[in-house]
Amino acid sequence: MEYGERRWMEIPDLTDRVVVLPLGSLEQHGHHLPLLTDSMICDEIVARARMQLDDVALFLPLIWIGASEHHSRFPGTVSVSQETYTDLLDEIMESLISSGFTRILLLNAHGGNALPGRSALYRVQLRHRDRRDLWLVFATWFELAAQQIAAVPVLEQERVTHACELETSLVLHLRPELVDLAAARGSRVSFESAFYSPDSRWTSRVTVTRPTDHISETGSYGYPELATAEKGGALLEVAVAEVVACVREVAAWAVFEPR
Repeated sequence: MEYGERRWMEIPDLTDRVVVLPLGSLEQHGHHLPLLTDSMICDEIVARARMQLDDVALFLPLIWIGASEHHSRFPGTVSVSQETYTDLLDEIMESLISSGFTRILLLNAHGGNALPGRSALYRVQLRHRDRRDLWLVFATWFELAAQQIAAVPVLEQERVTHACELETSLVLHLRPELVDLAAARGSRVSFESAFYSPDSRWTSRVTVTRPTDHISETGSYGYPELATAEKGGALLEVAVAEVVACVREVAAWAVFEPR
C-alpha cells in the first residue's frame, strides 16, 4: 500500500502497519551504469515486495538522494553530507512517530547511507527511550539477502560491491538500454590483509574509510563485464523474498521487555 495515496483521516486506522522508507542514491556507477542505479534497483524491489505486503505495510516514496561524498570526485554524483542525511532521516521518523506509527523500516540500497542511517535510528530511539513499543529498523537489501546471493550458482562474485557484476546484472534485467556493457571495467585490488578488503570483495573485519577514487579509476568494482540479465532476474527474486520476509517479521514483533 502506498503511504502517499492515503488520505490523512485514514492514517489513525493504519498505524499498526510497518512504514517502509526506501533509500537510494544518485551517484556514479562506473563507465557503464546510470547514476540512478541504486535507486532503480531499490524501486523495483519495493514495487515487487509491495504486492505481497499490502496487508502489513505502508510504503513511502523513495528518497533518491544519498550520502555519497566518497564518490564526489566523479562528475554527476549528487550528494548530501552525512550530517544532513542523518538529520533528514531523523526528522522523517519523528513525523511518522508523531502520527502514531511504531514500526519503521528504512530499506536501503546504497552502502554510504548505512552510517548516517544507523546514526539517525540511534538518535531517535534514545530520544524515545521509554517507548518499548517502538521498533526502528535499518536494513540494506543486499545484506538481508547476503546468504541467498552467495548461493546463486552462476555468479562469479558472492556479494554486492559497487557497479559490479551483481548491480550490472540487475540493471541489465530492468533497463538494458541504460547499460553500456562494452565499457564495463571493474577494479580488483590486490591487497594482502587478513582484516581489510579495499574493494569489498569480502567483508572486512575492520573499518577503513577511503574515497572511491582511491580504489577504482573507473568507479566500478569486481567483474561487471560478466553481468547478464538472467543473473539479474535471479538476484531480484532472492532480494524480494528476503525483504518480504523481513517486513513480515517486523510486523509481528511484540513489545520489547527486558529480561
